[in-house]
Amino acid sequence: MDHELIRFDRVATDRGVHNDLELRLGRYRHTADSYYLAIDDSPTAGAAVEENLARLLAQWIDRLHGLAAGGKALLPYDFSDQCTAWLHVQSPDGRTAVVQAGWSGIEGWSFMPTNIDQGQRPRHLQPIAEARIECRLADLVAALERNRDDLRGRLQ
Repeated sequence: MDHELIRFDRVATDRGVHNDLELRLGRYRHTADSYYLAIDDSPTAGAAVEENLARLLAQWIDRLHGLAAGGKALLPYDFSDQCTAWLHVQSPDGRTAVVQAGWSGIEGWSFMPTNIDQGQRPRHLQPIAEARIECRLADLVAALERNRDDLRGRLQ
């Protein structure tokens, strides 16, 4: 069932790098642009949007592994000119997780998706209604690892 928890993927569109990403968080769906993934010029960037999306997910996974003793992680997913959307993951015990999506005023151009440690982290997120799940942290990580591996598999 963990495959239904979360999925961040590129979807078919006739708009190029606009409205071509979909984040699924439980029953919530969010459409975003891959524009900043496509123009990412950081040293860790790849040539393809799917490669850079996989790198973004790998960074999320690393941050989630850091919650083994509990804590919180902020994971950006929508890079827009004037704002960004993030997943706030809270784990009180390193076993359970609450994931809440929200908006920040941090501009999407201020850091690159394949190098999110170089960007600011929001102090406050405006929560998105109904964009929240509760799950086991291990299930969340497993779903994201499968998602990342699927993206990498498309590049071969």
